[in-house]
Amino acid sequence: MFHERPPQQYQRLPGDRARRSVWASLLPQRRRTALRVGISATLLTADLLAILAVGYAMDAAYHAYIGDGVLIPLTHSMNLQTAGFLAVIVVVTNLVRGEYSIERCLSQTPHLQRRAALWLMAWAVALLAGFATKTTQDFSRVASVAFFLSGLPVTILVRAAAVALVRRSSTSGSPSVSRVHLVGYEEDVTSFYANNDVDALGLRIVGTSYLRRFAPSSGAASAESLLAEDLDLAVSVVRFLRPDDVFVLVPWSEPADIERCIDAFLRVPAALHLRPGTMMDRFPDLQVARVGRLSGINIGRRPLSVGEILLKRAFDVTLAGLGLVLLAPLFVALAVLIKLDSPGPVFFRQRRYGFNQQAFGVYKFRSMKAAPDAPFRQASRNDDRITRIGALLRRTNLDELPQLLNVIRGDMSLVGPRPHALAHDRSFERRIALYARRHNVKPGITGWAQVNGFRGETLTDEAMEQRVQADLHYIDNWSLWLDITILFRTIASPRAYRNAF
Repeated sequence: MFHERPPQQYQRLPGDRARRSVWASLLPQRRRTALRVGISATLLTADLLAILAVGYAMDAAYHAYIGDGVLIPLTHSMNLQTAGFLAVIVVVTNLVRGEYSIERCLSQTPHLQRRAALWLMAWAVALLAGFATKTTQDFSRVASVAFFLSGLPVTILVRAAAVALVRRSSTSGSPSVSRVHLVGYEEDVTSFYANNDVDALGLRIVGTSYLRRFAPSSGAASAESLLAEDLDLAVSVVRFLRPDDVFVLVPWSEPADIERCIDAFLRVPAALHLRPGTMMDRFPDLQVARVGRLSGINIGRRPLSVGEILLKRAFDVTLAGLGLVLLAPLFVALAVLIKLDSPGPVFFRQRRYGFNQQAFGVYKFRSMKAAPDAPFRQASRNDDRITRIGALLRRTNLDELPQLLNVIRGDMSLVGPRPHALAHDRSFERRIALYARRHNVKPGITGWAQVNGFRGETLTDEAMEQRVQADLHYIDNWSLWLDITILFRTIASPRAYRNAF
């Protein structure tokens, strides 16, 4: 059965009317290809012009400053030559990686990290080339540094504007988007439409072919014969519609039917995709990965690679050591205030789960009245156990500073999922899916959840689920730049102090 419309409307269009509707929606392939090439060329040109413009602008501004306002000619701008070299590296690399495709623009993956890494790599190549050719002395260091510092934010802004324009224009009715045909059982196609906003997918669904399910009593031979009939009809429809891509929505619990769909649709000139239903909805960024010579679908990255662990550890130890030295006078002052405010120790030590659920003792400045034998109870708003100086420490996050010692010891990182009390971990691990996955990385003094306001008392499972989702987002998207961003927001963002009591 073939439908041009979503499965909510199951009536079949008359043959002539269906053909007129289909042919009216078809755009000649050459024109569609030209549109996609034009969009890619526009993105490429935007990168090229942005780099050249920034290079010349920094050089011109520097020479105008030292030359009493006289602009340097284009032919004499050394930065412009560097910009041309950098632009070639950036553009060629982006072409190889497919950065100028519509699909990459429509993806939800952030572009900041890729562009920052590429910009650093391009400059490293440029410096190596200048050293090898002994031409570095011909360039102004001030103009070059200004170009390096300003080039990345400018190109990021230009890219963001271009991507936003492409996303806004790439609706389901846009002639440049991919034309897709769906194939599957009625319930799977219905689920696809129910779980996806088709207009926001950046594609155009031009047709749907339904496969019929058969009662077990009909016999295996009869079922295979009828499935072959459905697939032959679907292939004929696909040849008629000429879509760019065919998506098979048959669930992976039906391996034999998937195999027959693959055999059928590999015969038509369209890209063939398998989309295993709810698996794709739960893990939207699935990738085919190879481990040795074994291939598989990667649904969760390793917590951190060896190189990432070393980089993060070096970053943690450097900043934590520097922080302990610079904040030593503050530590002494807070210790005195805590002692004067209420009897008891200066530091509070509590057992928490760390990496791989290994327990360790986390250090904090004591912010509550000393009661070593009292059962655990989470702090709440207007809690009468909190001391006067403790209330200030908790509102400003200063009570967490002793955890710099935990970072030096290797129990914690500067940034990561906040460690919870053992009673919390045991309780929520049984009630919230993937809660224990927070322990796949070292816990942190601050984290993505905290800078987004997910902190304080967790009265409901929903509140904890929001915090867990933020922690899992951090684990799946870790980068050094993300750590730096979180540290900055911990100090400067008002949201990081929300629910602090």
